[in-house]
Amino acid sequence: MLESDYCKLSLLALHKHDAEEPTVKALTQQAKLTEAQWQQIEQKTRDLVTQVRQNRSNKVGIDLDAFMVEYDLSNSEGISLMCLAEALLRIPDNFTADKLIRDKICTADWELHLGRSTSIFVNTATWSLMLTGKVLHFNSETDEVYKKAWRSFVDRSSESVVRTAVRTAMQILGKEFVMEETIVSALKKAQKKEAKGYRYSYDMLGEAAKTTPGAELYYQEYLSAIHAIGKAHKDNTLEDGAGISIKLSALHPRYELTQHKRIMTEMVPKVLELARKAKYYNINLTIDAEEADRLELSLVVFTKLAHHADLKGWNGLGLAVQAYQKRAPHVLQYLIDLAKASERRFMVRLVKGAYWDSEIKHAQELGYTEYPVYTRKAHTDVCYMACTKILLDHPSAFYAQFATHNALSLATVLTLAGDRNDYEFQCLHGMGDILYDEIVQQGKSCRIYAPIGSYKLLLAYLVRRLLENGANSSFVNRLVDANIPVDQLTRDPIAIAKRHDCQQHLQIPSPRHIFGDARMNAAGIDLTNPQTLCALLDELSMYSQETWIAMPLLSKPVEVKGQGYPVTNPANNSEVVGQLYHATQADATSAIDAAIMAFPSWEATPPIERAQKLDRMGDLLEENMARFMTLATKEAGKSLSNSISEVREAIDFCRYYAEQTRSLFIEPKILPGPTGERNSVHLRGRGVFVCISPWNFPLAIFLGEVTAALAAGNTVVAKPAPQTSLIATAAVELLYQAGFPRDVVQLVPGSGSLGGTLIEDPRIAGVIFTGSTEVAKIIQRAQAEKKGAITTFIAETGGQNAMIVDSSALPEQVVTDVINSAFDSAGQRCSALRVLYLQDDIAGEVINMLIGAMDELQIGDPMIVDTDIGPVIDQDAKSVLVEHIDQLKKAGKLLHEATLDDSSKAGTFVAPTLFELDHVDELEREVFGPVLHIIRFEAQKLDQVINEINSSGYGLTFGIHSRIQETVDYVTQNIRAGNLYVNRNTVGAVVGVQPFGGEGLSGTGPKAGGPYYLPRLATERVISVDTTASGGNTSLMTLAQD
Repeated sequence: MLESDYCKLSLLALHKHDAEEPTVKALTQQAKLTEAQWQQIEQKTRDLVTQVRQNRSNKVGIDLDAFMVEYDLSNSEGISLMCLAEALLRIPDNFTADKLIRDKICTADWELHLGRSTSIFVNTATWSLMLTGKVLHFNSETDEVYKKAWRSFVDRSSESVVRTAVRTAMQILGKEFVMEETIVSALKKAQKKEAKGYRYSYDMLGEAAKTTPGAELYYQEYLSAIHAIGKAHKDNTLEDGAGISIKLSALHPRYELTQHKRIMTEMVPKVLELARKAKYYNINLTIDAEEADRLELSLVVFTKLAHHADLKGWNGLGLAVQAYQKRAPHVLQYLIDLAKASERRFMVRLVKGAYWDSEIKHAQELGYTEYPVYTRKAHTDVCYMACTKILLDHPSAFYAQFATHNALSLATVLTLAGDRNDYEFQCLHGMGDILYDEIVQQGKSCRIYAPIGSYKLLLAYLVRRLLENGANSSFVNRLVDANIPVDQLTRDPIAIAKRHDCQQHLQIPSPRHIFGDARMNAAGIDLTNPQTLCALLDELSMYSQETWIAMPLLSKPVEVKGQGYPVTNPANNSEVVGQLYHATQADATSAIDAAIMAFPSWEATPPIERAQKLDRMGDLLEENMARFMTLATKEAGKSLSNSISEVREAIDFCRYYAEQTRSLFIEPKILPGPTGERNSVHLRGRGVFVCISPWNFPLAIFLGEVTAALAAGNTVVAKPAPQTSLIATAAVELLYQAGFPRDVVQLVPGSGSLGGTLIEDPRIAGVIFTGSTEVAKIIQRAQAEKKGAITTFIAETGGQNAMIVDSSALPEQVVTDVINSAFDSAGQRCSALRVLYLQDDIAGEVINMLIGAMDELQIGDPMIVDTDIGPVIDQDAKSVLVEHIDQLKKAGKLLHEATLDDSSKAGTFVAPTLFELDHVDELEREVFGPVLHIIRFEAQKLDQVINEINSSGYGLTFGIHSRIQETVDYVTQNIRAGNLYVNRNTVGAVVGVQPFGGEGLSGTGPKAGGPYYLPRLATERVISVDTTASGGNTSLMTLAQD
């Protein structure tokens, strides 16, 4: 790439999270049309809609358009059908397939839909669903008896018939959206449409690859498809002939910006070879759109192809541009400049976008300033109009391809293009016929985007299509719904945008404001933004030069003398990060003395002031994020993404507990009672709390404990883990800067024996502890045996965390979540997955995919941006893990072990390792590191699995992957665990969203970051006042009379 291209890409990244209102206001000017143009567009739209509906009224046989209108995603029956379509065809065993069918069909109310559609096909299908589901809505007790008898009969005699029928129905639905299973059969089938004037672009259903073999398979399929298409269309022009669409994330299992080097060396040569073959056959090749985080990377690859000498003179290189992204017009401007610099014309497919819902959630989870996409459909439509004008205004740079199923967008293109023919429309197979048949008959070009692949591979694609086609706001849905007036389909999106002043959707707040007025979502850092990433790396490099000190921070400053204990980087044991000066026993006693003296004044501090200091602390942490990230990486071995999450969680604790302080402590709760009394309960501080925190979350858990105790009006003596006292020292210094007095929060770093001194002091009011179950029990016994008041004890301890996966789960999603749950943070999370139960019908497939995904993990120095997994905390932790791994290897239990390179010898690295066990009893204790144990189970023995998991006595986190709601409900009701996760990973609990904590051997509760935590740290005082004592019940006597 030319240096100028990189500069332009950096400028492009600046617009990723532009504010919506000013962006859309500018777009309304760019998209502005004359009155005459708008009148033409409106009339063309009206004519198209009228013609489509007239043609549909004459349709006989299978009418899936009407079916999708009746069963859209606004009703539970539509959602049930989507879930059934997504999962059924991949389930290998009959037991689970039957269970899924019962779950999705028997629980739905199909009778509600009977007779609502004018389509004979829809009503016939509804009758079939009613009978299949055995939902015969009898109203009397006698009828209920018949209903049960009918269900029993069907269960006994018809399961195989029902299963076959439903599978066939799902295949029919699949064929609506997926053209054929092979490129050869697809090319043959396409001839009928091509004879009518249609063109094709074939997609080999290349979803994101999880493994290198998977990516190689997609590559070979793309190559074979290009050869087949090229031979079939050797006599066509570049525009008239068929082409191919490729998905870059299908060609590499780590298609992400942080893996830039691997992408350039491993993937780009393959993409170049595909483009060479496409040039050889003179067919077009379009790079499909991906998620917003991958846009810059896709443009880097695209730019390399554009400048490559081997592709000179070929104008078949294409790119899909998503109009729902705020950067769409800027992408087109970049491509205009690139076309000029590379002396070529690009094929550009303008689409609306297919990942909208996931983009919204992703931005919220990561705390971005704004969304990369628009929050209103009308805003996307305005952007589409503006981009349409750009494409048509630059014919030397673009062969424009307008992919839309929106009659208004289609009419806009027709009006703006006039008599020109140097462009084409595009539509999806199974979704465009009703709209484009008339257009093609008029001589306009339309290319069908045709997915090719097996029904098992179509699932992710099918769900996206069902979401697009089935949403009640979908234009396709509204187009065929005769109940919607035509006038509603001809509304000017610019006028709609101006009507709400171009503001974002009121029910979709900005990512930082998803918690409303109560608190701000902690700001994140976008590691996929090249400019942001470069700036962050510069800051981290600067802070890495500092020498840090951990030392006692008491009410009166302590002067440290001599040489402290060296704190080394776990990724490089020869690098000294800082010095640790241990507190003495006298320091610990002195800290408690000062905390006791400070308690009355701090407890009397107005709760609103305590909350303000906590908010200030959250703000300071945001301002110092890079500084604390450096410490989390250098001292605790956390990767950059984990370090961001660490600081964000600490920020969330500060703000959440500030919110809780305002809610619970400012005003007493008035209790109901007899007239003439005023009864209220007040929360007050208890006294001095000792907070003992672990090394695995050295900032988040440390500050979570400390700030909670402070918020409740207690004073704090904090003892961090010896391994991570540097970051704790920096955090307490920041608390002082936020306004907390030195005698209110004090730090005493040191060994375990120092903790004993603290917890045995009879003057303390409570202990908050996070660590091992063994140590928690020692503290519990010490608390019980010491003299003085009964103290509060909150403990969060370890867990033998398990996940159950049945055969209805999507293997690709399972593997992603398992890798994240078991190996992220080198498996050093309390919530990390330790035992994976796989249904034996899919175990082999999932294990193979899991092994491939493990091989893609980058293990090394966490300060390097492409590192996924860093070291374990120290040599002691490594030794325990290595001993466990060696024992299971000797027992022949090893499935796979990732590879460590020579650089790992510098630190305390442990390779991610996978074992298979016969029974969970083979694990004698929690294995706190990147080691995962798999146990197979039979589908019919789910209760046995649940009993095994519960028998461990631990109850921290648990996960289940299943598309069967009955299974999910049953398992979650019977598993004894504090945090249960469904169809997702088991780590990354968010403060105030997923309060965290276990039960049994995994902790005492209440949950950290939850609504019941602060009250446990406070004492309750009830005040009862006789309001009549001063002269009668005035409130009763002065009641208004009717």
